[in-house]
Amino acid sequence: MQREDSGTIKVLVVDDSAVVRQVLEAVLSQERDMSVMVASDPLIAQQKMARVRPDVIVLDLELPRMDGLTFLRKIMSEDPIPTVICSGVAARGTEAALRALDAGAVGIVTKPKFGVGNFLYESGLVLTDMVRSAARARIRRPASPVQKRRFPSPPPPPHLPGSLPKRVVAIGASTGGTEALTEILTAMPPDAPGIVVVQHMPEVFTAAFAKRLDRLSQIEVKEAEQGDRISAGRALIAPGNHHMTVRRRGVHSVVEINSDPLVSRHRPSVDVLFCSVAKTQGANALGVILTGMGSDGVQGLLEMKNAGAETVAQDEATCVVFGMPKEAIASGAVDWVLPLSQIASKILMAAHNL
Repeated sequence: MQREDSGTIKVLVVDDSAVVRQVLEAVLSQERDMSVMVASDPLIAQQKMARVRPDVIVLDLELPRMDGLTFLRKIMSEDPIPTVICSGVAARGTEAALRALDAGAVGIVTKPKFGVGNFLYESGLVLTDMVRSAARARIRRPASPVQKRRFPSPPPPPHLPGSLPKRVVAIGASTGGTEALTEILTAMPPDAPGIVVVQHMPEVFTAAFAKRLDRLSQIEVKEAEQGDRISAGRALIAPGNHHMTVRRRGVHSVVEINSDPLVSRHRPSVDVLFCSVAKTQGANALGVILTGMGSDGVQGLLEMKNAGAETVAQDEATCVVFGMPKEAIASGAVDWVLPLSQIASKILMAAHNL
């Protein structure tokens, strides 16, 4: 169910660290449209939820008396509430956070390590944007575990994995995008076109997410590194907290990674990726904008369309948050509006229709 826009967003922060509760409460309470409650463990949280139902929960995963993942699953099975995971970046924390996304959480923010004074402006901006996005999210039943796709032996492909792609596919996503990207990338056959992706997600988590997709997919999926070549049978995901651009290197296209300031309130930014694809690929590209709040990617997708590329937006019915696609459609940047289930097929059709 999607929350109606009715004024104040009621946020419940559940974390056993007094410092973290103080930081998150201070940052969120500065926003005029948010009120904040805090709890040190899930049992206290349940008592507070019985009195005031929150619109969004910001949840730690390592908690006393009941771990966060168990609490999340309980929420989603009994009375689903949009939940943002606030996680540390240790390896165990990143894997647990990805499992939480599978269990129904709508996004991840990194746990602040220091006091309010050291919680940087950019981190606070990401947190407040994520909470607002969660408050508008369409909550879905947790997805079934994805199995590695097995395709029948295809006829000889028009190009081999690792060769030059016929068309570069650029994909941008935010809230709800991990589920959407999983559906799209695990549907790609070994000879799929070269794909570049921006998913709004903190650093470290993008590497874990890419590794998980690589295990599930028939194509190679990796967190992008400086100079990585875009090639058939490969998807490159922008590293968290870094922009990714595409440029030509001779007959090849490669990605470049940088830490320039936020663009469209994000780093990585979909706009940064799309604009670079428009300049370097022209009509030899396909742009796809998926679920997410805000307008990141809209200007870049319009530039891609104006450069001759085909463009696709995920439809409202299958979006967790119909923000970025809605803005892109309104701007005139979109050729095709498709349900998530049809986007992989559209990518493959576009790649072979040159």
